[in-house]
Amino acid sequence: MDYPRIDILYLSEEDMIAAGVCDMEGCVEAMEEQFKLMKMGDYRMGGANGNSHGCMVMFPESSPFPQMPVDGPDRRFMAMPAYLGGRFDMTGMKWYGSNVANKEKGLPRSILMLILNDKDTGAPLAFMSANILSAYRTGAVPGVGFKYFAAQDAKTIGIVGPGVMSKTALAAAMVVRPSLKTVKVKGRGKASLEHFMEHVKASYPGVEVCAVDTIEEAVRGSDIVSVATSSPTGDASLYPYIEEDWIKPGAVIETTAALRFDDDFLINRARTVTDNIKLYEAWEEEMKPDAYNTIPIPAVRVEDLIAAGKMKTEQIDDLGDVLLGNIPVHRKEGEVVIYSVGGMPTEDVAWGTVIYRNALEKGIGTKLNLWEKPRMIV
Repeated sequence: MDYPRIDILYLSEEDMIAAGVCDMEGCVEAMEEQFKLMKMGDYRMGGANGNSHGCMVMFPESSPFPQMPVDGPDRRFMAMPAYLGGRFDMTGMKWYGSNVANKEKGLPRSILMLILNDKDTGAPLAFMSANILSAYRTGAVPGVGFKYFAAQDAKTIGIVGPGVMSKTALAAAMVVRPSLKTVKVKGRGKASLEHFMEHVKASYPGVEVCAVDTIEEAVRGSDIVSVATSSPTGDASLYPYIEEDWIKPGAVIETTAALRFDDDFLINRARTVTDNIKLYEAWEEEMKPDAYNTIPIPAVRVEDLIAAGKMKTEQIDDLGDVLLGNIPVHRKEGEVVIYSVGGMPTEDVAWGTVIYRNALEKGIGTKLNLWEKPRMIV
């Protein structure tokens, strides 16, 4: 920066693609490095505890103000700020609005942007399209778990929910476990299933893909299971359910969304792993009691069980501890790993920083001038 002049690099979706946002192998590597930095404490997220997922604006079921939006499926605005150290050494914030009704307008459910800021002055460095960025980092985070916990010769992956997040989770799985030969997918709509299967056939020649009718069929015999569904929250009995008997010994089950297991299984036999234990502790603190009714991820249910005195804190493992060698990759032979993925702005900052620097190096993007000299200085 040539202060006081400030220029911002604007990166459109096409610019992001040109700068390498779809490099899944690179994204998995960046996410793994990010988790190590987080475990060492070289990061900050929002809130007084420094671990808040973000600040969300939601709307009432009804309003006396006719212009005010009212509640609807996935209707919200959210700001997700973070600082990440190490080679990233960057501050940023993902900002988005979300509404399921967007699909009727030919838009994605969520429209996301990422802004990166200089850590010292707060000056904006880049303003970038973040839908693809967010999708790839969301898929890469499961990929890190698959890299460490899935069988080295994994052959079969079961997908529950054939959406964008499942496409990127599958892409990450293929990067870290090229031994995969069969994809089973469970969905609710015929069109989305067919679209997903066409994507698999085009992207991974030689890999067999088939649709299944039930979650049980997707889980049985699978070395890896990835769940990314859209489910109403509030009543945990309605969350997608996986029975212990369906699960192959040694399987890893990853979810970014609602998923339910029997408490006895979670307490006594499953191994729970989180992407960042402090995030789940923050959710438990912010939303107690029964945080699982609001945040339907399995590790949140485990936090509820800990709060109720039915489990101990040492029954949750943190991925960062595995990556740094603080705890073993596997605690026992044939263990079933339930890997909960909450999603964090540090991930957006990590991959966004890599893509921003790629763009600078390659001369990609449009420079926008904020000012030559600020008119108001106190």
